Order: sequence, then structure tokens, then C-alpha cells
Amino acid sequence: MIQLTDLYFSYPQGDFNLRIADLNVSDGESVAITGPSGSGKTTLLNLIAGIALPASGRIETRGVNIASLSEADRREFRISVIGLVFQEFELLEYLTVLDNILLPFRVSSALALTREIRDRALELADEVEIADKLARYPDQLSQGERQRAAVCRALITRPPLLLADEPTGNLDPANKNRVLDILFDYANRESATLITVTHDHDLIGRFSTVIDFKQFHYSGPAEQSAEAMQPV
Repeated sequence: MIQLTDLYFSYPQGDFNLRIADLNVSDGESVAITGPSGSGKTTLLNLIAGIALPASGRIETRGVNIASLSEADRREFRISVIGLVFQEFELLEYLTVLDNILLPFRVSSALALTREIRDRALELADEVEIADKLARYPDQLSQGERQRAAVCRALITRPPLLLADEPTGNLDPANKNRVLDILFDYANRESATLITVTHDHDLIGRFSTVIDFKQFHYSGPAEQSAEAMQPV
């Protein structure tokens, strides 16, 4: 599914750099990424998704060398293949919850917004118990409801790969477990690969693999330089 080889990444400004000699994630694997703040965990998700590009080395996602694609092709690949779940939700405030869920189909010419897709959006919303909130706007939702809407958006394309950056970081215990259950249920049902950045050590026992970022070579404050992940 994912293979990183001799990867080196640094930001144009700042002193952060990241080196990963070898990292492999298999199809259907559930991976928790832990480690100190600023060590580059979000940067790793950006690299796998093709949002950031390495200075050297190789990243293959589902057999595709991400760095070899044009920016437009990386974007289409990301929308079609990867479901992204963000710590800060990244919902568009001027769109209703339903339109936020359907956003990948609004911005990609490779995806057709059909009646079946609309029905799937309704089914996902019902599954996560926000079906009665679809006509509302994000600022009318609770934190837990906003995160569940963001999860629906990540799952709407049936992606074979889920990347989640602290998806439970802002949630109370009940909603934290609810969101994680949704991600694991989808991954198990669809045989999807799930990679989650988390600081919550109470959760890591649920994952088949745990990667401690301290094993990689990094320096500098990544979180001060990292570009924010975007919904699409």
C-alpha cells in the first residue's frame, strides 16, 4: 500500500528536517503514529498524501510514485484514493453539512455526483447520527458533530486509504470512541488501510501496528513550519 525509501524532507524556511530510511504499510493495516510534538507526524501524512513533496527519496502510495505526478494529478489522486480526517475538521463554513460531505464530488472532474452518491451521503450521516443536521452550517454544530461530518466527507468516496490527523484530539471521551469506531468499522468493512496520528496512548491498543516517531531522524519545530492539510 505505502512504501517510503530513503526519504528526506525539509521546509524552505526553518530548521526542521525529516529522514526516513524505510517505512512500509501493508494493505488493510491499521497504524497508529505516536511521538513528540513537532517531530513531523503531520508532515508524514502530508507526504503520503502528496500535499508535501520530499527533497529526495521515494514515496509510493498504492504503487504510484507520488512525487512523479503533476500538482493537478496529485490532487485528483488524493481525492479519489485517500480519505483525509483533520484534527481541526476543515469544514467550509459557507456550505451546509451535506454539501461539505459531498465536497470531493464538487471539486473533482473525475468523480460523478450521482443519485447513488447522494444516497450514500445520507446513509453515512445516518450511521454517525447527524442525519438531522444536514441542512445546518458548521457553526451550528457541536465539536463532536463537526468531526463526524468531517469523517463522512472522508468516507464518501470509499477510499482504500484513510489518513487521520489527531481525529479525536478535540473530542470528549464519548465522541472520541464514537469517531474511532466509525473509522475502524469502515476500514474493516472495506479492507481499507488506516493511518492515524495520535497522542492518546489509551487508543493505540486498537491498532495492529504502532510507529513511534522517535525512531526516525528529525530536527527543528515541524509544527511551526508545517503547511496545514486541506480537505481536498
